[in-house]
Amino acid sequence: MTMDIDRRGFLGSAALLAGCAGVATGADAAGAKRELFVRRKGTRLMIGDAVYRFVGANMWYAAYLGADAPYGDRARLRRELDALAAMGVTNIRILASAEEGPLRDSIKPGFRTATTTNRTLLAGLDYALAEMAKRNMRAVLYLTNFWEWSGGMMTYLSYVNGGQFLNANDPAHPWPAFANFNAQFYGNARAKDMYRDWIRTIVSRTNSVTAMPYAADPTIMAWQLSNEPRPAGDLAHADLDQFHGWVRDSATLIKSLDPNHLVCTGSEGLKGTLEKPDILLAEHGTDAIDYLTAHIWPNNWDWVKQADLANTYKRGETLTQDYIARHVGYARQLDKPLIIEEFGYPRDGGSNDPKVATTYKDRFYRLIYAAALRDMAAGGPIAGTNFWAWNGEARAQHLDYRFRDGDGQYMGDPPHEPQGWYGIFTGDTTVRIVADHAAAIARLPKTR
Repeated sequence: MTMDIDRRGFLGSAALLAGCAGVATGADAAGAKRELFVRRKGTRLMIGDAVYRFVGANMWYAAYLGADAPYGDRARLRRELDALAAMGVTNIRILASAEEGPLRDSIKPGFRTATTTNRTLLAGLDYALAEMAKRNMRAVLYLTNFWEWSGGMMTYLSYVNGGQFLNANDPAHPWPAFANFNAQFYGNARAKDMYRDWIRTIVSRTNSVTAMPYAADPTIMAWQLSNEPRPAGDLAHADLDQFHGWVRDSATLIKSLDPNHLVCTGSEGLKGTLEKPDILLAEHGTDAIDYLTAHIWPNNWDWVKQADLANTYKRGETLTQDYIARHVGYARQLDKPLIIEEFGYPRDGGSNDPKVATTYKDRFYRLIYAAALRDMAAGGPIAGTNFWAWNGEARAQHLDYRFRDGDGQYMGDPPHEPQGWYGIFTGDTTVRIVADHAAAIARLPKTR
């Protein structure tokens, strides 16, 4: 299996790279063949004349495994990509920034501090993209985080405000204090300047493995402004002009550096816009944003109770179906594609143990995939899905299932959450559901 995947990947990668040979750096990425890139055409994503649809995963830690460092594991990265490719996964959403700072439960090392850049971790991202190209996979790269687990906006603020910050889930500062503090980012010129410098660093980068500029690499599908940006925790603290200005200006900057790739926000959808459709539509209405995203978290949003899934699943199912339908409607209004790029569900009883069954989780995945497939078959705006997240062969190293600084068993469940809570492990029955959905999508016509 590995040899077959590598051979197919080599041939596919060779075809892509041949089309981009001799690519120059710079905004135009001269020589890049535009037909190799994913582009938007109304509510469709396209590659050349073919409709692009995908089954995807979230694997935030890919650059960490790709790093040639004690915290890296390139052999594991290759095995995990092989496993995903065997399932039919062709799109992976990856962390491309982590701001190292004072926050509890924030991954270390980061891609950057206030004054330094982690070139080893950047080379790890290069390696991950090179390995994805061999397997004909596409990447979505997000450029900061609203949440604390990779530093994000709170850490940017701490860099410029004398070290002030709030930890998420701090009993002394209950919700929505963290989100409201974070909203200061959109109006802080110094913090935004540092963020824009990081955009220039990444988007203008040349891959150290392939020698290809990122702006000319069709392995990248899209740049994402942030993971789950929110205007604030409540309307009283939301300056919508600042928030929408940040979206517009950041997306425009990326497009000026790289005209070949798509740009999106990384929003949860309605839950990320204070459940106000007008905020969502304004956020995604700028021409520099190419598609709409939706995240679906029934347990986090109290649609279900993980200790009583048998009696609460049905309510969560109804609310999930409604959430998808509403976002399909918003995508039609915007005349843009929709990607369900995060969705997660706990194991039976809320267990973190990979030995515990995934009865309701599997049912939830089938629900998401059935809705996506129906919409795709009908010519609707849903272009793909990225489940949260791939745990693969990793296993928690501690009895409390908590990640600790220095651990190498990275999982899709990030450092602020118990390991095993939402991710899919190798051997889970959910793997077959993902593979069956990928096969169903592969059978859809590529011309409509």
